[in-house]
Amino acid sequence: MQALCAAGAVMAERIVIIMPQGIPAMTVFAGAMMLGAVPAFLAYPNDKVEAAKYRSGLAGVTANLKARLVVIDEGFPEEMLEYVSLSGETKVIRAGSGVSESFHDSPATPGIAVSDISAESIAFIQHSAGTTGLQKGVALTHAAVLRQLEHLADALRIDGAHDRIYSWLPLYHDMGLIACFMLPMVCHLPLIMQSPLDWVMVPETMLEVITEHRCTVGWMPNFAFQFVPRRTRVERRARYDLSLLRALINCSEPVRMGSMREFESTFAANGLRPGALQSSYAMAENVFAVSQSNVASARGPMRIYADGKEFRGSHRIVRVRDDAPGAICFTSSGQLLPNHEVRVVSDSDEELSAGSVGEILIKSDCLFNGYYNRPDLTAQAIVDGWYRTGDLGFLLDGELYVIGRKKDLIIVGGENLYPQDLEEIASEHPAIHEGRVIAMGLYNADLGTEEIVMVAEVETEEDLVNAAEIEHEIRELVMTGMGVAVGTIFLKPPKWVVKSTAGKPARSSTLEKLRGEHPNINFE
Repeated sequence: MQALCAAGAVMAERIVIIMPQGIPAMTVFAGAMMLGAVPAFLAYPNDKVEAAKYRSGLAGVTANLKARLVVIDEGFPEEMLEYVSLSGETKVIRAGSGVSESFHDSPATPGIAVSDISAESIAFIQHSAGTTGLQKGVALTHAAVLRQLEHLADALRIDGAHDRIYSWLPLYHDMGLIACFMLPMVCHLPLIMQSPLDWVMVPETMLEVITEHRCTVGWMPNFAFQFVPRRTRVERRARYDLSLLRALINCSEPVRMGSMREFESTFAANGLRPGALQSSYAMAENVFAVSQSNVASARGPMRIYADGKEFRGSHRIVRVRDDAPGAICFTSSGQLLPNHEVRVVSDSDEELSAGSVGEILIKSDCLFNGYYNRPDLTAQAIVDGWYRTGDLGFLLDGELYVIGRKKDLIIVGGENLYPQDLEEIASEHPAIHEGRVIAMGLYNADLGTEEIVMVAEVETEEDLVNAAEIEHEIRELVMTGMGVAVGTIFLKPPKWVVKSTAGKPARSSTLEKLRGEHPNINFE
């Protein structure tokens, strides 16, 4: 705190932190909050994120924040500094080992008493993941954050004497910042954290950490529930003990039961208890969680089966048996947290009845006040106190089911298709890298409707030799699974699909890249 004060940190001033995952970055963030300053984590550059996209996002975010201080580590690339928007009053601090050598050597400076900080002042700024989302800083008050943490701790039945949090999640993402930093800090829980890059290179290390440190609670996006089993060699699985893991929470939209079953079946022999895999619906705009499945239930999240034709044709949920022809499985994201309300509305903003699919609107005591320095975006997002999430879903029997993004919906011949369903089917092909498929709907003037376009990464460069055969097999998989024809398939080499800073395939950026490589094709 003294070092931050010496560098010019004052109440309500923004402090940008661009440092690798670890205690030094967390120390700077917590110190800034205690001073009443407003910290914001930004993603640290790495070779997993496309350089041009990272530079563009970095420039946009720092320009919007107009920070007084930018704290970077000694290894931050000098050439990247030119993309950090600095005003004449902005000071850049390079932190060294510990927190930073310069921090340790700073002269004592009177700090600001914690009691001087208003509950309704801004605690910190989170940034939504994605390309355009990087420009949207979510301003959250101290009161909203503390209310969220109270709701979350109660829903998870946090036990300070026994719980240990595991995380590889980046701190600039709400899952990592709130669930795996703020929650353990406020509830005084041990936190065992590893670098996201270390995890993605060797996902099996997650199992080592959980076993060694006897972790009980963690969060992961949906793809990780398949990624870890598939990257853990069979002969090594017996060495891991997951018996103390009581809640490993799938925090994606939508939650895929197939992914969770793969993790569950793979590690059942390692002591993974029934019901340990749970689900949640969360977003930065609500600090974190909106809903949470019942962690005390041995069956895990609720799931239902619905008629596929009714769902795609009428956007209605008509329940059927799990073995009914064309049945689709939906997994609940749980029940709403206390003081949370959800409305599901049609395109004309009419409130829909239970089992009808529409846009999810939320209202809560944790909701953000608006996007920082973006009153235009705030006015579009918050209407009469309700936040328009842009997500599609439905309510049924007190449970919230999230299906996908409204803007990503594909409409072919009047039938509603969700890209996640198409992507999941295409990923079943052994030559396709899981999680590296993007399905889009592009208007075809000759057909008078959208057609399905897919971009898929192959596992190896050599697989492209058999591109025609792979394309044919993907078409057959989609036709069998969904009953629809795919228009165009673009098979690409490994690491071609553009990813967001959250590690997800970035649809809009990938489409722009596709336009650049195929200028003669109409992508409108």
